[in-house]
Amino acid sequence: MEISFFEEFPTTQNLGKLALLKGKVKVYIAAKSLAEFYSIKKSVKDKAKVKEFIYWPILEKKEGYWISPFSRRQALLRIFRELELAGRHEPVLLDLELPTTKNIWLYAFQGLNFGLNKILIKEFIEDYKGELYLAEYYPEGRTQERVMKLLGLHYEDVKIKVIKMLYHSLHNFKEKFVREELQRGVREWGENYIVSYGTIAKGINGNEAILTSLQLKQDLKLAREAKVKEIIIFRLGGMNKEYVKVLNTF
Repeated sequence: MEISFFEEFPTTQNLGKLALLKGKVKVYIAAKSLAEFYSIKKSVKDKAKVKEFIYWPILEKKEGYWISPFSRRQALLRIFRELELAGRHEPVLLDLELPTTKNIWLYAFQGLNFGLNKILIKEFIEDYKGELYLAEYYPEGRTQERVMKLLGLHYEDVKIKVIKMLYHSLHNFKEKFVREELQRGVREWGENYIVSYGTIAKGINGNEAILTSLQLKQDLKLAREAKVKEIIIFRLGGMNKEYVKVLNTF
């Protein structure tokens, strides 16, 4: 089972936590442009600890921050066109979330663009030549996935890797439910099914509860039993000696 990390705030201090880890890991780096992403990659001092960097494009808060059909259309076009014109096919993570906590007015201002934006995102997913990861809301079964699909937050394509954000610090998931969802994910998506655990540090909302090392251990145990191929922990900057002890047992 491969263990990777998100880093939403790729500062020198947060990326410096790579020094605590054994072996190489993948790091998903949030950046507002490819140029910024390349600059951050170049600045990482402990590159020997990084197996692969994945570009995680984020928008300005007023644009929606995350990727969704309610994000500002010009922002989506900017991100997608930059990737298409780059001449390189970087591995990319699209974080599919609604802009509710960042700019609720986008529901009104971008409502007319919803259909066009949904098509834009779908076409990018279908046409992009590089490796593509889609981060989605925590699992709630098939009914929830159908709703997410209607909202343009869930896409089905054999080439994509689907990341389910299963954050125990934010949601009271029962163990039976988690076991069933992990098994279903592996059964339906195989090696393209990825689970994200956390949060071990606060994110952009600033009020996220922090996962205990004991719960992280249990989460990783369930993923290993279900034969999930990759786990992503949110986020690298929260790593400390207690979490490292847990990771060293897997």
